[in-house]
Amino acid sequence: MIDTIEKLEALYGTPKAPSTRKVATKMVPIYRRWIERSRFCVLTTVGPDGTDGSPRGDDGPVVTEIDDTTLAMPDWRGNDRLDSLRNIVRDPRVSLMFMIPGSTKVVRINGRGKVTADADMLEQFQRGSALPRSVILIEIDEIYFQCSRALMRSRLWSAGDDSDDLPTAGDILKAMTDGEVGGEDYDAEWPERARKSLW
Repeated sequence: MIDTIEKLEALYGTPKAPSTRKVATKMVPIYRRWIERSRFCVLTTVGPDGTDGSPRGDDGPVVTEIDDTTLAMPDWRGNDRLDSLRNIVRDPRVSLMFMIPGSTKVVRINGRGKVTADADMLEQFQRGSALPRSVILIEIDEIYFQCSRALMRSRLWSAGDDSDDLPTAGDILKAMTDGEVGGEDYDAEWPERARKSLW
């Protein structure tokens, strides 16, 4: 087992200049262009009960720039487990991984988050009569792009759709609850229920 940083660094060597010089410590025009186009990211948090990775999406930019060191992410309806929000309240460290369909590049942000329910902040994200219940404010520590190899290897955007034979949400719920919840009815009702509760 590799159990020291020295052993790890001896195995991998020193990062080359492109890996270190691509890092910004605030929003700059070239990264702003990317992040403004991204409608999807994965929010990763850490807390005393462990880690959490949560998909976040919107029909426009998934985050809004408040200033060149601060982003805002509305917390729209989800499963109400609050895993990410609990973690942020206890430990502010966050990471975001932004993706754009068709691109093999990924842009990452590491920073610190806070959760706010400030009325003025919530109103900035109002959709019709719907407001997010909270907004995550992210203070940027670093921004950089990830190389393309992982998305190229996985053919994420170009591989055929193999989802037909995967378990559905209803299948998973039925299996996990011994048939008490889920099943075909759940799957049949879900698209309309989701459509009505996106915001």
